Amino acid sequence: MNDARESLLHALAEKSFQLGEFKLSGGGTSDYYIDCRATTLDAEGARLAAKVFYDEMHESGLKPEAVGGMTIGADPIVTGIAILSAQRIQGRTTDSSLDKAGRRLIHGFIVRKAEKEHGTGQRIEGFRRKGARVFIVDDVCTSGRSIIQAIEAAREFGFDVVGAMCLVEREEANGRGAVERAADPAPFVTIFTANDVREKHLHIRQQEEDPLLGLGEVCELCGRPAVTVLPNRRCAAHEK
Repeated sequence: MNDARESLLHALAEKSFQLGEFKLSGGGTSDYYIDCRATTLDAEGARLAAKVFYDEMHESGLKPEAVGGMTIGADPIVTGIAILSAQRIQGRTTDSSLDKAGRRLIHGFIVRKAEKEHGTGQRIEGFRRKGARVFIVDDVCTSGRSIIQAIEAAREFGFDVVGAMCLVEREEANGRGAVERAADPAPFVTIFTANDVREKHLHIRQQEEDPLLGLGEVCELCGRPAVTVLPNRRCAAHEK
Protein backbone atom coordinates (compact mmCIF):
# COMPACT_ATOMS: atom_id res chain seq x y z
CA MET A 1 0.00 0.00 0.00
CA ASN A 2 1.50 3.38 -0.98
CA ASP A 3 1.85 6.27 1.46
CA ALA A 4 -1.27 8.15 0.31
CA ARG A 5 -3.51 5.08 0.55
CA GLU A 6 -2.12 4.18 3.97
CA SER A 7 -2.62 7.75 5.22
CA LEU A 8 -6.15 7.84 3.83
CA LEU A 9 -6.99 4.54 5.53
CA HIS A 10 -5.62 5.92 8.80
CA ALA A 11 -7.76 9.05 8.42
CA LEU A 12 -10.91 7.00 7.77
CA ALA A 13 -10.19 4.74 10.75
CA GLU A 14 -9.55 7.68 13.04
CA LYS A 15 -12.12 10.25 11.84
CA SER A 16 -14.93 8.28 10.19
CA PHE A 17 -15.29 4.90 11.90
CA GLN A 18 -17.52 4.42 14.96
CA LEU A 19 -18.51 1.30 16.87
CA GLY A 20 -22.00 1.12 18.39
CA GLU A 21 -25.55 0.39 17.27
CA PHE A 22 -26.65 2.24 14.16
CA LYS A 23 -29.65 2.22 11.85
CA LEU A 24 -28.74 2.07 8.17
CA SER A 25 -30.43 3.91 5.29
CA GLY A 26 -31.74 0.59 3.97
CA GLY A 27 -33.58 -0.05 7.24
CA GLY A 28 -31.18 -2.59 8.76
CA THR A 29 -28.90 -2.14 11.74
CA SER A 30 -25.13 -2.43 12.17
CA ASP A 31 -22.59 -2.51 14.99
CA TYR A 32 -20.51 0.12 13.21
CA TYR A 33 -20.92 3.27 11.12
CA ILE A 34 -18.56 4.91 8.65
CA ASP A 35 -19.15 8.63 8.11
CA CYS A 36 -16.81 9.17 5.18
CA ARG A 37 -17.61 12.87 4.99
CA ALA A 38 -15.75 13.37 8.26
CA THR A 39 -12.69 12.45 6.20
CA THR A 40 -13.52 13.75 2.71
CA LEU A 41 -14.45 17.18 4.09
CA ASP A 42 -11.38 17.32 6.32
CA ALA A 43 -8.61 19.41 4.71
CA GLU A 44 -5.96 16.67 4.69
CA GLY A 45 -8.51 13.90 4.19
CA ALA A 46 -9.85 15.67 1.10
CA ARG A 47 -6.35 15.95 -0.35
CA LEU A 48 -5.62 12.27 0.26
CA ALA A 49 -8.95 11.09 -1.15
CA ALA A 50 -8.49 13.16 -4.30
CA LYS A 51 -4.97 11.80 -4.84
CA VAL A 52 -5.96 8.16 -4.35
CA PHE A 53 -9.01 8.41 -6.63
CA TYR A 54 -7.13 10.41 -9.27
CA ASP A 55 -4.19 8.00 -9.35
CA GLU A 56 -6.53 5.00 -9.58
CA MET A 57 -8.27 6.56 -12.59
CA HIS A 58 -4.97 7.45 -14.24
CA GLU A 59 -3.56 3.97 -13.74
CA SER A 60 -6.72 2.36 -15.14
CA GLY A 61 -5.85 3.74 -18.57
CA LEU A 62 -9.53 4.57 -19.18
CA LYS A 63 -8.82 8.32 -19.62
CA PRO A 64 -12.00 9.89 -18.21
CA GLU A 65 -12.82 13.47 -19.17
CA ALA A 66 -14.97 14.01 -16.08
CA VAL A 67 -15.93 12.49 -12.76
CA GLY A 68 -19.25 12.77 -10.96
CA GLY A 69 -21.67 11.18 -8.56
CA MET A 70 -24.80 11.51 -6.49
CA THR A 71 -24.98 14.49 -4.18
CA ILE A 72 -23.92 14.78 -1.38
CA GLY A 73 -21.59 11.86 -0.74
CA ALA A 74 -19.71 12.33 -4.01
CA ASP A 75 -19.46 16.14 -3.85
CA PRO A 76 -16.15 16.57 -1.97
CA ILE A 77 -14.52 13.69 -3.87
CA VAL A 78 -15.53 15.12 -7.24
CA THR A 79 -14.31 18.61 -6.36
CA GLY A 80 -11.02 17.34 -5.00
CA ILE A 81 -10.26 15.28 -8.11
CA ALA A 82 -11.06 18.18 -10.47
CA ILE A 83 -8.83 20.59 -8.52
CA LEU A 84 -5.97 18.08 -8.32
CA SER A 85 -6.11 17.36 -12.06
CA ALA A 86 -5.69 21.09 -12.80
CA GLN A 87 -2.86 21.44 -10.28
CA ARG A 88 -0.99 18.51 -11.81
CA ILE A 89 -1.34 19.87 -15.34
CA GLN A 90 -0.10 23.29 -14.19
CA GLY A 91 2.70 21.81 -12.08
CA ARG A 92 1.37 23.29 -8.83
CA THR A 93 1.41 20.11 -6.79
CA THR A 94 3.97 19.17 -4.16
CA ASP A 95 3.72 15.47 -5.04
CA SER A 96 7.34 14.49 -5.66
CA SER A 97 6.28 11.39 -7.59
CA LEU A 98 4.41 13.47 -10.18
CA ASP A 99 4.74 12.20 -13.72
CA LYS A 100 2.96 14.56 -16.10
CA ALA A 101 3.01 12.07 -18.96
CA GLY A 102 -0.55 11.26 -19.92
CA ARG A 103 -2.07 13.54 -17.28
CA ARG A 104 -5.22 15.40 -18.27
CA LEU A 105 -7.88 17.65 -16.84
CA ILE A 106 -10.74 15.78 -15.19
CA HIS A 107 -13.80 17.98 -14.84
CA GLY A 108 -16.57 17.49 -12.31
CA PHE A 109 -20.33 17.07 -12.31
CA ILE A 110 -22.93 16.39 -9.65
CA VAL A 111 -26.09 14.30 -10.01
CA ARG A 112 -29.13 15.74 -8.25
CA LYS A 113 -31.55 13.38 -6.52
CA ALA A 114 -34.29 14.87 -8.69
CA GLU A 115 -34.48 17.39 -11.50
CA LYS A 116 -34.70 21.05 -10.49
CA GLU A 117 -38.17 22.55 -10.56
CA HIS A 118 -36.81 25.93 -11.67
CA GLY A 119 -34.32 27.36 -14.17
CA THR A 120 -33.14 24.81 -16.71
CA GLY A 121 -34.62 21.93 -14.72
CA GLN A 122 -31.48 19.84 -15.21
CA ARG A 123 -30.42 16.93 -13.03
CA ILE A 124 -26.73 16.94 -14.03
CA GLU A 125 -24.86 20.01 -12.73
CA GLY A 126 -21.40 21.12 -13.84
CA PHE A 127 -19.66 19.41 -16.76
CA ARG A 128 -22.24 18.57 -19.45
CA ARG A 129 -20.80 17.28 -22.73
CA LYS A 130 -22.71 14.41 -24.25
CA GLY A 131 -20.57 11.46 -25.24
CA ALA A 132 -17.80 12.31 -22.77
CA ARG A 133 -16.02 9.46 -20.97
CA VAL A 134 -16.80 9.67 -17.25
CA PHE A 135 -16.19 7.91 -13.95
CA ILE A 136 -18.94 7.67 -11.33
CA VAL A 137 -17.76 7.92 -7.70
CA ASP A 138 -19.30 7.63 -4.23
CA ASP A 139 -18.08 7.60 -0.64
CA VAL A 140 -19.78 4.45 0.76
CA CYS A 141 -21.39 1.51 -1.01
CA THR A 142 -23.85 -0.62 0.97
CA SER A 143 -26.81 -1.48 -1.24
CA GLY A 144 -25.22 0.51 -4.07
CA ARG A 145 -28.42 2.48 -4.63
CA SER A 146 -26.87 5.96 -4.90
CA ILE A 147 -24.04 4.95 -7.23
CA ILE A 148 -26.50 2.99 -9.40
CA GLN A 149 -28.79 6.03 -9.62
CA ALA A 150 -25.81 8.16 -10.64
CA ILE A 151 -24.78 5.66 -13.33
CA GLU A 152 -28.31 5.59 -14.72
CA ALA A 153 -28.65 9.39 -14.70
CA ALA A 154 -25.25 9.82 -16.38
CA ARG A 155 -26.11 7.40 -19.16
CA GLU A 156 -29.56 8.90 -19.61
CA PHE A 157 -27.92 12.30 -20.10
CA GLY A 158 -25.59 10.88 -22.72
CA PHE A 159 -22.30 10.30 -20.89
CA ASP A 160 -20.17 7.25 -21.66
CA VAL A 161 -19.66 5.68 -18.21
CA VAL A 162 -16.24 3.98 -18.36
CA GLY A 163 -15.81 3.19 -14.66
CA ALA A 164 -17.30 3.38 -11.17
CA MET A 165 -15.46 3.70 -7.88
CA CYS A 166 -16.30 4.03 -4.20
CA LEU A 167 -14.15 4.91 -1.20
CA VAL A 168 -15.48 2.25 1.19
CA GLU A 169 -17.47 -0.89 0.35
CA ARG A 170 -19.45 -2.37 3.24
CA GLU A 171 -19.55 -5.83 1.58
CA GLU A 172 -23.18 -6.48 2.45
CA ALA A 173 -26.70 -6.19 1.01
CA ASN A 174 -25.30 -7.51 -2.30
CA GLY A 175 -24.16 -3.97 -3.08
CA ARG A 176 -21.20 -5.02 -5.21
CA GLY A 177 -23.24 -7.32 -7.40
CA ALA A 178 -25.92 -4.69 -7.95
CA VAL A 179 -23.38 -2.01 -8.88
CA GLU A 180 -21.45 -4.33 -11.18
CA ARG A 181 -24.64 -5.19 -13.06
CA ALA A 182 -25.59 -1.53 -13.38
CA ALA A 183 -22.10 -0.44 -14.45
CA ASP A 184 -21.49 -3.29 -16.92
CA PRO A 185 -19.37 -3.28 -19.06
CA ALA A 186 -17.54 -0.62 -17.05
CA PRO A 187 -15.49 -1.89 -14.07
CA PHE A 188 -16.42 -1.18 -10.44
CA VAL A 189 -13.46 -0.54 -8.12
CA THR A 190 -13.41 -0.07 -4.35
CA ILE A 191 -10.55 1.68 -2.56
CA PHE A 192 -11.15 0.03 0.85
CA THR A 193 -13.56 -2.42 2.42
CA ALA A 194 -15.30 -1.71 5.69
CA ASN A 195 -13.24 -4.50 7.22
CA ASP A 196 -10.03 -2.69 6.20
CA VAL A 197 -11.22 0.40 8.06
CA ARG A 198 -12.42 -1.57 11.09
CA GLU A 199 -9.10 -3.39 11.45
CA LYS A 200 -7.16 -0.13 11.18
CA HIS A 201 -9.47 1.52 13.73
CA LEU A 202 -8.97 -1.31 16.23
CA HIS A 203 -5.22 -1.23 15.66
CA ILE A 204 -5.11 2.51 16.40
CA ARG A 205 -7.13 2.03 19.59
CA GLN A 206 -4.83 -0.83 20.63
CA GLN A 207 -1.79 1.38 20.12
CA GLU A 208 -3.35 4.06 22.31
CA GLU A 209 -3.95 1.54 25.09
CA ASP A 210 -0.46 0.00 24.80
CA PRO A 211 2.16 2.53 23.59
CA LEU A 212 4.69 -0.24 22.95
CA LEU A 213 2.57 -1.32 19.96
CA GLY A 214 2.98 2.15 18.53
CA LEU A 215 6.70 1.53 18.14
CA GLY A 216 5.96 -0.60 15.10
CA GLU A 217 8.24 -3.37 16.33
CA VAL A 218 7.47 -7.00 15.55
CA CYS A 219 8.25 -10.22 17.39
CA GLU A 220 11.58 -11.75 16.33
CA LEU A 221 10.05 -15.22 16.55
CA CYS A 222 6.69 -14.91 14.78
CA GLY A 223 6.30 -11.43 13.29
CA ARG A 224 3.30 -10.42 15.42
CA PRO A 225 3.28 -6.90 17.00
CA ALA A 226 5.86 -6.76 19.80
CA VAL A 227 4.79 -5.90 23.35
CA THR A 228 8.39 -5.82 24.65
CA VAL A 229 11.53 -4.52 22.98
CA LEU A 230 14.14 -5.16 25.69
CA PRO A 231 16.04 -7.37 26.03
CA ASN A 232 14.31 -8.94 23.00
CA ARG A 233 11.43 -8.05 20.71
CA ARG A 234 8.63 -10.39 21.70
CA CYS A 235 4.85 -10.58 21.13
CA ALA A 236 2.40 -11.36 23.95
CA ALA A 237 2.66 -15.09 23.25
CA HIS A 238 6.48 -15.16 23.38
CA GLU A 239 7.30 -12.50 25.97
CA LYS A 240 7.95 -15.08 28.71
